[in-house]
Amino acid sequence: MKKSKFISEFKEFISRGNVVDLAVGVIIGSAFTAIVNSLVNQIIMPVIGFIIGRVNFSDFKWTLKHAKGDVPEVAVYFGSFIQQVVNFLIIAFVVFMMVKLINMLKRKREDEVEEIKEEKVSKEEILLTEIRDLLKKQM
Repeated sequence: MKKSKFISEFKEFISRGNVVDLAVGVIIGSAFTAIVNSLVNQIIMPVIGFIIGRVNFSDFKWTLKHAKGDVPEVAVYFGSFIQQVVNFLIIAFVVFMMVKLINMLKRKREDEVEEIKEEKVSKEEILLTEIRDLLKKQM
């Protein structure tokens, strides 16, 4: 009996719009991340590398200890970190622009709704409101 209640609660949870929207957002986000990674790794970073001396950014490293025999080198690969920072900045900029666009459209829609409300007020209602306000002042 408890198992069927659990299953029905789970079905209700999964069928909510927010969960589905979140799943779609995660899938689109993953695809978008792949596109940004490709843009950064295959277009932006090679151009920057060419400008600064024909180097591959992912090869930038700071060697702490050189390899000796069977012991591998110990190095900090900061070039890959720089690529990830560029990825983040591009994603953050695109998300910022999307939020800005959504807010702009939302404000425009709210303004249109307000205009519609103002248009629906009849002349009689305006006149009655003015009369009411005058009567309140006299009392």
